[in-house]
Amino acid sequence: MNILSIKGSLLRDLFLGGAANLEKNKAYIDSLNVFPVPDGDTGTNMSMTMQGAVKDLRAMPDSVTVGEVMDAVALGALKNARGNSGVILSQLFRGYQQVCKGQTEIDITMLAEALETGTNKAYKAVLRPKEGTILTVSRMISQDAIAFIKKKPNVSLEDFMDHILTVGQEALDNTPNLLPVLKEAGVVDSGGYGLLTVYRGFKAVLMGEELPDVEEEPEAEPMDVQEEGANLDHFSTEDIEFGYCTEFFIVRLIDSFSEDDLQKLRDHLLKVGDSVVVAAGDDFVKVHVHSNCPGKILQFAMRYGELDRMKIENMREQNRQLLEQKKRNEKEYGLIAVSAGDGIDEIFRNFSVDRIISGGQTMNPSIDTIVNAVGQCNARNVFVLPNNSNIILAAQQAQNLCSCNVIVLPTKTIPQGIAAAMAFNPDLSLDENRENMQDAVNEIVSGAVTYAIRETHYNGNDIKEGDMIGLVDNDIAAVSASVNETVEKIICKMIEKRGIEDPIVNLYFGDAVEEDDAIALSEHLQEQFEDAEFIVARGGQPLYYYYLSVE
Repeated sequence: MNILSIKGSLLRDLFLGGAANLEKNKAYIDSLNVFPVPDGDTGTNMSMTMQGAVKDLRAMPDSVTVGEVMDAVALGALKNARGNSGVILSQLFRGYQQVCKGQTEIDITMLAEALETGTNKAYKAVLRPKEGTILTVSRMISQDAIAFIKKKPNVSLEDFMDHILTVGQEALDNTPNLLPVLKEAGVVDSGGYGLLTVYRGFKAVLMGEELPDVEEEPEAEPMDVQEEGANLDHFSTEDIEFGYCTEFFIVRLIDSFSEDDLQKLRDHLLKVGDSVVVAAGDDFVKVHVHSNCPGKILQFAMRYGELDRMKIENMREQNRQLLEQKKRNEKEYGLIAVSAGDGIDEIFRNFSVDRIISGGQTMNPSIDTIVNAVGQCNARNVFVLPNNSNIILAAQQAQNLCSCNVIVLPTKTIPQGIAAAMAFNPDLSLDENRENMQDAVNEIVSGAVTYAIRETHYNGNDIKEGDMIGLVDNDIAAVSASVNETVEKIICKMIEKRGIEDPIVNLYFGDAVEEDDAIALSEHLQEQFEDAEFIVARGGQPLYYYYLSVE
């Protein structure tokens, strides 16, 4: 084949192939994490973002347009974007959408323009773009794609894909030269690898290769809330397509009523509404449907028998009342924290955090999850504590989608988030709280202890698989054979970095540590650091033996 233009059905299949190839390779992409810790999640984040992007594509017919495909991809990716790599991927797709808007099909020149527009939008989404990342790979591909099209305006899609994959691989191979931390760890950029994996999935579809079907898995409920509540933050009566909830029974069925009649009733309801439930008993039929014509539905149903227990509710009016109640109950401040571990959850609740989002490494919350949490706070001003450097960008994108005032404090660790929550005071002004919370974050040094999953070299440390790794402010600062030895090493560095007398040291022990062992460790450390005060608390976090802070 020599494909010179892309129709909607082909674009749909390309994205489905890209998603399948990314899912197939996500574990390897995770393993490209610079730190050899057990929670690398770039591949997982990108795959979950892609699965959200293509969720609605599977049901689209072959008559779908390019514009319709990209509208679905861009919206699905934005709502489901996770981690920095996932958010950047969603921004790339928003750029593609901009070029494809309203188009039935596009040619290869427009495809090159879409790549360029997507790259520009992704760069703008990142406050301080760093070269040697997925951004660099996307930029090199898009720049070369534009130049290539000018030289060969009649190039086929197959040859175009071959070319950008070659350019992309060269850009990916060069990422260690642009980002020294990649070179020292002996890896290429994981986000850039993920982007090429998507494009390789595109090429596989063009070549007719079989890619594994990706089964849709129900998304686990990410929100641990103290109170149930609907999110009305960005919901209005215009969002309700069918305004009347209609329920009734058909009784005393006509003698000739059959399975064919039941199916005719169901088919008719599906044409005029949604949320259709038609359940038949021995001598009755129960019906539930959302529509804009309840009278016509009742009239149609009467041909099969008598109507009983009819109930029609105006959902638009119900929603207006909910919105009015929301406004009456709206409070001044809300706090949201991303947390990992039931002990950490409880600590945040004790400091008046309204909503806990279960997340962190390997489980970055989506933009939509953060937006929903903001809505559930029902507050005029909502502070969001991401508590992970890989969640900040998603929180900032969520900030743009909320109608209330959202303040994202760029907390990069759980201890920083705890410090910020402790500093919050509902009696102070917004600016005072923002300043106090940020000051509290700046005044602590964060630490963590986990284990290495592979051999590498980083920051002058030769790291072997199974070694204990100590992090200080998210940088590897100690490597040893035991957990306790690693804790002692990094506490020494943390106290030195904090540079104050009589420091307070908090140890939050994880789910792999017994409380007695944590207490015994703190007593040993007290002997080593006589001027420090040690506080032990259960964190319950996975993968990390300890979170620590010095203040």
